[in-house]
Amino acid sequence: MAETALERWADRIGFAARRSARVAWYTGHGAAMRRLLDRIAKQHPGQRRPMRRPTGPVPDSRRLLGDVAALMARDLANAEAGYYPLPDDDDSDLAERIAASRAFFRDVPEVARRRREGIHQELPAGEGGAGRRPRYYMQNFHFQSGGWLTEESAGLYDMQVEVLFQGAASAMRRQGLVPLAEELRGRDQRHLRFADIATGTGSFLVQARRAFPRLPALAIDLSEPYLARLRRRLGRAPALQPLVAKAEALPLADASLDVASAVYLFHELPPKVRRQVAAELGRVVRPGGLFIFIDSLQTGDEPDYDGLLELFPQLFHEPYFESYLAEGLTALFARAGFVKEGARNAFFSKIVCFRREP
Repeated sequence: MAETALERWADRIGFAARRSARVAWYTGHGAAMRRLLDRIAKQHPGQRRPMRRPTGPVPDSRRLLGDVAALMARDLANAEAGYYPLPDDDDSDLAERIAASRAFFRDVPEVARRRREGIHQELPAGEGGAGRRPRYYMQNFHFQSGGWLTEESAGLYDMQVEVLFQGAASAMRRQGLVPLAEELRGRDQRHLRFADIATGTGSFLVQARRAFPRLPALAIDLSEPYLARLRRRLGRAPALQPLVAKAEALPLADASLDVASAVYLFHELPPKVRRQVAAELGRVVRPGGLFIFIDSLQTGDEPDYDGLLELFPQLFHEPYFESYLAEGLTALFARAGFVKEGARNAFFSKIVCFRREP
């Protein structure tokens, strides 16, 4: 039965109310976190790390919130256009949200200490031996206590990222479902093969599974705890296979994927490894197949954000972010046999589609 105008209006009002509450929740956490970090810093006045003043502009809070609102409006428009179901970001369980909030604030002093002391390799004993995980991976990136290697880190990751992006992280990722939907249109999903590379807790993959439940999917990541969290989120989902592997050495046959995606991976790779991962994607994506790239904006993508991008690796431990800002993605993937088809910004992120040459 076709949806009536009244039902559409009610859906829109409900969506707007939920999105507003979500943005307020995470923006409030961000403000409280900054106050707590400032208070901790004042307790250690001789240990403050100097900050370089950005050369580019930094958007104010009004501009940021306006851009978040524009992203949420696009999110709703995409759902109404049929690209994916009306968003449901698992915010309904109040007890879980409160538990995540408490865990988040318990961890903030550890984030402050690592920033103050410049120590970012405090990882669980015995991890990463025998070359199983690459050296660049064995760090406390951005917020992370325990790196990618503990259940506690896996449990906090999504909360931390949403706080960082004012509740817009899921909506940013979801823009990658638009090219995925266009790629799948008119095709039998059951006969295609899709992989989300460096899936982490699987936030993008969970949304892809909700939108395209018949699409066989591979979830590839180096972290067992993060993959375990994904499995718990999806339950016994059919046609989902988790694999522990690094992106530069995928355990996949040549030309075995119709579609691949990578979300927030490339800015956490050293330049040399970016080239290795691009080449590996060129190997496993079939000729004519699609790679969906979702990652941070780069310098010049949204000029009013350039100063904020400069500040980001100073505020959080992101050792490869500065080199990523200047990385020529079109050339990087051209060397791996891809042609850029299009790109679109989504708040602090961008979605770029690369087609594997025939």
